[in-house]
Amino acid sequence: MTTASETTVPAMRLRELVFGAACAAAVRAAARLGVADALGDAPATAEELAAEVKAQPGALRRMLRALACYGIFEEDADGRFVHTHMSRLLREDDPHSLRYIALWCTEPWTWDAWPLLDEAVRKGGGVFKDLYGKEFFDHLHEDAPESAHVFNRAMTTSSKQSARDVAELLDLGGAKTVADIGGGQGHVLAELLEKHPGVRGTLLDLPRVVAAADPRLLEGGSLADRTDIVPGDCRQAMPVAADLYIIKNILEWDDDSTRRTLRNIVAAARPGARVLVIENLVDDTPSMKFTTSMDLLLLLNVGGAKHTRQSMISRMSDAGLLVGEVRPVNAYLHLFESVVPD
Repeated sequence: MTTASETTVPAMRLRELVFGAACAAAVRAAARLGVADALGDAPATAEELAAEVKAQPGALRRMLRALACYGIFEEDADGRFVHTHMSRLLREDDPHSLRYIALWCTEPWTWDAWPLLDEAVRKGGGVFKDLYGKEFFDHLHEDAPESAHVFNRAMTTSSKQSARDVAELLDLGGAKTVADIGGGQGHVLAELLEKHPGVRGTLLDLPRVVAAADPRLLEGGSLADRTDIVPGDCRQAMPVAADLYIIKNILEWDDDSTRRTLRNIVAAARPGARVLVIENLVDDTPSMKFTTSMDLLLLLNVGGAKHTRQSMISRMSDAGLLVGEVRPVNAYLHLFESVVPD
């Protein structure tokens, strides 16, 4: 028979979890208000911070108290607030800043979509078009410019932070040409070209994306003479031949799009070319809580999915790639090595 004391901790934990929206909302509010930027190295009272961010002191204290329960800010014995490792990540000037990631994961559309998760689970697909009458990215770029800006900043932040890890891990193995497919602004490619001065690179992504590529890659940039910028959609065609292809965090669409992208690369690549796929996984990773949550968000907004190790290997093998070693890049990413067969 289960005693009251045995159910207390699970019941308390479940109560905390179902109020998760309160924590997410408080993180978003702190990011939008700029509280972490206003708080320096010295402790500050809620009144002092409120004056800086133009907020009501009592309400700000309540929000900071809630965040401190999760280790985001800390209240000292005198009732003043100080930074923690997590609160510093909300500062815009922190080299590991997650400010825009926090804003992106709590954008207004997310609050509309999450309550419909049961519907998405029933039908196995996204609910975004039902909500807004448009597909996700069409709505974002046509009707929600502020959200699109947050998305771009979040993706830029994430890409810059992971690019260094990828460049540090990769052995180009004598490759003379590298193609970053769906590479966004090309931060991974730029890091690789800086590290390997004998390599030439190609960045392929949608026209509006590559138009805002890393300044190092664009005309007049330090790497421009070794870079080709190719506007295009890798799901439709692959006008790039290279010794090494990198595909990072773009195989999250529906299976048909994923298969077409991989097959397009196999069709365009020379025999023996290496194809490296870099993805978040929803298994075999220390970031399970984050990646499984992102997986559900993808289900809601675009009907996509994060991969397991085996599902990624299967998609690559089905496209005709010979899959080899799978290695962690960092706590959030895994690298899948493969080659195009002779």
